[in-house]
Amino acid sequence: MAQSDTENRMFVLAERPEGAPDDNTLRLETAKLPSAGPGQMLLRNEYLSLDPYMRGRMSDAPSYAPPVKIGDVMVGGTVAQVVSSDVDGFNQGDWVVAFGGWQDYALSDGKGVINMGKSPENPSWALGVLGMPGLTAWAGLTQIGQPKEGETLVVAGASGPVGATVGQIGKILGLRVVGIAGGAEKCSHVVDTLGFDDCIDYKADGFPKALEAAAPDGVDIYFENVGGAVFDAVLPLLNPSARIPVCGLISQYNATSLPDGPDRLSLLMGTILRKRMTLRGFIVFDDFGHLYPEFAKQMGEWVTQGKIKYREEMIDGLEQAPAAFVGLLNGEAFGKRVVKLSG
Repeated sequence: MAQSDTENRMFVLAERPEGAPDDNTLRLETAKLPSAGPGQMLLRNEYLSLDPYMRGRMSDAPSYAPPVKIGDVMVGGTVAQVVSSDVDGFNQGDWVVAFGGWQDYALSDGKGVINMGKSPENPSWALGVLGMPGLTAWAGLTQIGQPKEGETLVVAGASGPVGATVGQIGKILGLRVVGIAGGAEKCSHVVDTLGFDDCIDYKADGFPKALEAAAPDGVDIYFENVGGAVFDAVLPLLNPSARIPVCGLISQYNATSLPDGPDRLSLLMGTILRKRMTLRGFIVFDDFGHLYPEFAKQMGEWVTQGKIKYREEMIDGLEQAPAAFVGLLNGEAFGKRVVKLSG
């Protein structure tokens, strides 16, 4: 269904999911097109970013950001065009990066909005390699990972928008890079297209042994996107003074209880102590947002030079967003998953 010039389609949070989101989690509603008041601009969302953090915002458990309220529009990063504006620095027709949510139109006062001008090349990439996922990869690796030439970097979720970028940056910086991904097709892409030294299929039999063989000198940096059994396989391979940027734990986002098996907390804490490891979680804009100009300049150069390759998975139509999001959480995405709202 195409966008309308008179109505605003929106997905609102209908109920908080127990476990995985389902058909009852989000509800599609239609309202009259909003009007911009003084000091506001009306944005027509063209692209919606789908990201794992959204699952946490559906929950009311304590977190780094407030949950979406029942009945409110689901949050999400967007690339939009300005329909009308009473905000300095923004004019009709400008392309912008905003936080417009799961809807066709949004109102904004300009705070936190980035103006990309009238004709940006590949505007949707501002939701991926040139936006939040790219900054997450660059900052997590360079600021927490503290890479040194010749070290071994292991990247979980290596075919996703963050992991793929982490690994390519690692190669630029002179690291041996081993990816972890789900399935032979993704692993082939990670090695043949992205240039990783190796990629291990975590779904295949013998995954822990294969990972050990791919990192014969141990692991100096582990970029964590997954958690669960993947982290269990990495833990015994970590070298003294290893660094672990914790970006996400997608394997646990739909969990309703702790995993089965023995309590491994004492093993983890003992390993951190004995090997003097650094394990740090981060929220990218809270912790490293001040580095965005440096990131944007460097990443823009790498992309232009062809040193960073980027895969985007475009989903047509707002109505497809809920199913596409569930698929993302289930590991079905291959690259950065974006919804084209005007499709």
